[in-house]
Amino acid sequence: MTSAEATPPTDQPPFPAERIANASFPERAKLSCQNWAYSSPNRPSVMALYWAKYFFVLIALWAFWCSFNAGYAGFFSFSEWAFTGEAFKKAIVWSMCWELFGFGCGWGPMNARYEKWFGGYRHFARVGTIKLPLFHGAPLIGGDTRNWLDVSLYVLNQILLLRVLIAPEVTTELLLPCFILVAVNGVLDKTLFLVARSEHYWVVMGAMTFAAANDLWVAGAKLTWSFIWIWAAVSKWNSHFPHVIMVMMNNGPFFPKALKKSLFANYPDDIRPSKFAHFMAAFGHVSELAIPFILFAATATGNWWLLLGGCILFTGFHSFIGLNNPAGMPVEWNILMIYGGWNLFWFHPEVSILEMTQMPILFAAMLFSLFVIPLLGNFYPERLSFLLSMRYYAGNWAYNVWLFKKNGAMNKLQKIKKPSVTVNEQLENMIEDPNELVAAKAAMASNRGLNLQGRPLLEALPLAVDDIEDYDWYEGELLGGMIVGWNFGDGHLNGKHVLRAIQPQCEFE
Repeated sequence: MTSAEATPPTDQPPFPAERIANASFPERAKLSCQNWAYSSPNRPSVMALYWAKYFFVLIALWAFWCSFNAGYAGFFSFSEWAFTGEAFKKAIVWSMCWELFGFGCGWGPMNARYEKWFGGYRHFARVGTIKLPLFHGAPLIGGDTRNWLDVSLYVLNQILLLRVLIAPEVTTELLLPCFILVAVNGVLDKTLFLVARSEHYWVVMGAMTFAAANDLWVAGAKLTWSFIWIWAAVSKWNSHFPHVIMVMMNNGPFFPKALKKSLFANYPDDIRPSKFAHFMAAFGHVSELAIPFILFAATATGNWWLLLGGCILFTGFHSFIGLNNPAGMPVEWNILMIYGGWNLFWFHPEVSILEMTQMPILFAAMLFSLFVIPLLGNFYPERLSFLLSMRYYAGNWAYNVWLFKKNGAMNKLQKIKKPSVTVNEQLENMIEDPNELVAAKAAMASNRGLNLQGRPLLEALPLAVDDIEDYDWYEGELLGGMIVGWNFGDGHLNGKHVLRAIQPQCEFE
């Protein structure tokens, strides 16, 4: 093949950086989306970094914490310790601790953190960083920046979580202070409540704390797993989810590149979801909704083959998500969903979720968290985080875009105390060619442009200001991640309240 034959025509992707840099804003967004659809975005070295983190840090340290358990039989006696109740409890506590340290969702280069890979404790354990208090303006607790009380309670919670992990037995006495501190820290900073994945880990921790007698907590954990599957499936019944599948599968390193064009309606001219992407979305939706009901039926009838089928189904479902690099990279959560599913349903088939009715107050509190809040969040998504609503992959997430005048306005962000510089500054430090730099910044819009809910706002931006070329475009999620220390696709964390919090320091005009 000659070099001329090997080079794609100029009206086909990939488009050169110079063409993208010199295009108008709408054309630049279109070209960036087409380039993204053409490419295989994830390098093997980056994916190796992530999977090394999962296996050699996350899982290895969980195994280490389990070695402190009373009666521990040794690492190679895996079947004797890995699926016990104590191992499950430590998996929940470790998952929460891991997220609060900043090592989980939103970590690393897949989340536009190229120089310093996370905020986490480097933000939350630092006086003067930005926070989002539940009661803004309240004395002592309602400020926009962290004080010593905020930092002390965050650090104390982490220490207490680690104390649980090295204990020979996870008891109510050890869990209760952690359970309370997660809520208190959430009042001091709403971000921390979401970072802890409280809609899942905190709810299960509540069951482990208050329903420890006779292992009743197992029923509470099963209830939580079941509602997560149900609400996540229900929330996918929309026009957005096929776009999510299209983006995620194209992003996955294991999906054959030769088949990636089949994800798009008419690549490269029409990069909306194809019939194949719609089919995969429908299949995923139905499969996820079926999981808890298959497990319920298997438990009720004592059918081991049906139970095995349900366990294989949720294993395949969450493995598919994890291997395709979902937005925000919540792979640790998918690993826990698989492990927890096997531990709860396969190794404790005799426990029914209806046993939670033995503790009506706790049962009612859990139903409020697992049913009422997600119900409200699905009807009023503008009011509740997609995490609390369990709309994990629904595609209709809240988001926003910030525009900064190209007169040095963005430089004012340097006044804010934060553990890392903005994404634009990171790119400027990495890329010397000006056209490549513009193309890299434009690429940040491609994820929004390929998802259904992102397109209207991108089309509205040029109409919102006199000349869009006079402004630097900034994805709100990435900006919020630098300012509040964490980002996981939740627009509720980076709206006008963040501008209000930073305005006294930045003094934007």
